[in-house]
Amino acid sequence: MLKVEDFSTIKGSLMLQGFADKELSRLAGFCELRKMDEGTTVFIENMPGESLFLIRKGTIRISKMFAEGDEQTLIVLGPEDIFGEMAVVDGLPRSATARVAEDAELISLKKQDFEKLGQEDGALALKLLINIAKVFSRRVREASDEYRDMLIWSLQKS
Repeated sequence: MLKVEDFSTIKGSLMLQGFADKELSRLAGFCELRKMDEGTTVFIENMPGESLFLIRKGTIRISKMFAEGDEQTLIVLGPEDIFGEMAVVDGLPRSATARVAEDAELISLKKQDFEKLGQEDGALALKLLINIAKVFSRRVREASDEYRDMLIWSLQKS
């Protein structure tokens, strides 16, 4: 079981935005700390989604298969970043692969534990869900901006 101190170096994470120590302590009771070596696969695209991860230490490479044997890196994430967050919301298969790029410490929250948190402390679960939605919204906006920039670039090249 985690303690509030386990969040001390990553309090700046958007996922933990606005959390008081008391709330972090409560959340910690539903989370696990996982230490993973470089090169370890956290999850693979299309496998069932069951947990979200908050990076406490290290880096994680998120990639996607675009053609048989052609895996492309989408983003490299570091401390305070979260990934796999859609799993606690929809439980659908993973949309990408996550691998440890540099030895990592990950705080994980399983879907079933998130649901249990919702039953036991609805206000805290809602606060967490709102922060997850903010992370997701930011990613959608950034992807839209990147897509727009690519379109502008391709039109200028024509």
